[in-house]
Amino acid sequence: MKKAILIHGWGDKNEFYSHEIPTASNSHWFPWLSKQLMIRDIHTVAIEIPNSFYPEYDVWKRELERFEIDEDTVLIGHSCGGGFLLRWLSENNVKVGKVVLVAPWLGIMRAGAEAWKDPFDETFFQFEFDMGLVSKTAGVVLFESMDDGGQIKESVEIIKREVDSLKVVTFEDKGHFTLRDMGTVEFPELLEEVVGRGLRKCLKAYARL
Repeated sequence: MKKAILIHGWGDKNEFYSHEIPTASNSHWFPWLSKQLMIRDIHTVAIEIPNSFYPEYDVWKRELERFEIDEDTVLIGHSCGGGFLLRWLSENNVKVGKVVLVAPWLGIMRAGAEAWKDPFDETFFQFEFDMGLVSKTAGVVLFESMDDGGQIKESVEIIKREVDSLKVVTFEDKGHFTLRDMGTVEFPELLEEVVGRGLRKCLKAYARL
């Protein structure tokens, strides 16, 4: 059975404990994508990382490895989740399906940025890239947006330099690929990347009905 695992990013502590804000695994485009994949018979799990406002690599690794991961498993990581997947793939001898990194972040911070008010364990991203990690996958795709933050852009440039055979998809106006930046929970470009190019034809045919 084809499977997909979604991994969210670093959370804000106030949002984590808020009664009004969804959990990280239920935010942005995660629920929409999960439903779209499941109705296409791709069993999908959006992992909820404990205390995601203070990422610890061993915790994230443990949560991912609770699941059976093989060549039929698509891995999708957003922001810190994307950076985490790069470390996990670099340090483990695995074979997985397609990997999609959405605005991956490598722990780069800029002084004064409000997003960095919570502490961060800098050892989370202390690792050596495996430049050939794409060979462990059915392909690695990186989604970037030109209007994302500087710390993400810097992370993306490092990844482009350190990972061979990487496919990069560039957008102009999706920011950090959050609900606030995109203005919608729908992310058809990501869905298409996971399920294949035939999706676009199907959607056009459906729209004509």
